[in-house]
Amino acid sequence: MIRQPAVAGTFYPANPTQLHLMLDQYLKDAESAAKVPKAIIAPHAGYIYSGPIAASAYARLKKAHAQITRVVLLGPSHRVPFAGLAVTRADTFSTPLGDIAIDQEAVQAIVKLPFVEYLEQAHTYEHSLEVHLPFLQEMLDDFKLVPIVAGDATPEQVSEVIKTLWGGDETLIVISSDLSHYHDYATAQMMDKATSNIIESLQYEALASESACGRVPVSGLLKLAREKSLSVKTIDLRNSGDTAGDKRRVVGYGAYVIE
Repeated sequence: MIRQPAVAGTFYPANPTQLHLMLDQYLKDAESAAKVPKAIIAPHAGYIYSGPIAASAYARLKKAHAQITRVVLLGPSHRVPFAGLAVTRADTFSTPLGDIAIDQEAVQAIVKLPFVEYLEQAHTYEHSLEVHLPFLQEMLDDFKLVPIVAGDATPEQVSEVIKTLWGGDETLIVISSDLSHYHDYATAQMMDKATSNIIESLQYEALASESACGRVPVSGLLKLAREKSLSVKTIDLRNSGDTAGDKRRVVGYGAYVIE
């Protein structure tokens, strides 16, 4: 079973050449860094809005292009309400850049947990995972994917799943989240700065639903980071008013790394 792209042609180009060129430009404009992150938090809007911010995180994977062979990708559900976390029976996820194999062993390991279930409709049209795939395909050589959509789940549940799949240097954790939604530019800047401070201080209990649409998966990662005494660093913080949007009504985007 192949999960076909749902937002190619809307959130990002459906033409492979155009998509590659767009990603290449974003990644060239972003700064690379010496350290390869173990986990990243990056946004999931249309590329013209959030692509440059996501690229800030993805550019840091360059030195690990052959080392990372598994990506655990968690994003919030935008269309389907459900409790817990949703995995898929799909064998591959497809994008205009090709197919990505699903790590079936990893899926089977977590579906044993009582709050994880197979729920295809949570994946079919969900963009919060899909928009990250071309970035991953651009940056990594050969990897398997563990796609997880988060519904109404607790930080403890998300944390347990991430902990189960943490692995070593071969595993990258990607959390998909935008920040504030539809405020004026100055209000969004203030709110997103406050949210970034909460994220950096690992105070996941203080994250409100209006702080970040991916609050559920972000909270789980922050809980585990606190347990493991890891630190989170903000590497980019902008909004759609900085990229391609109207400053009167913006969406906030942040890129964060755990190294």
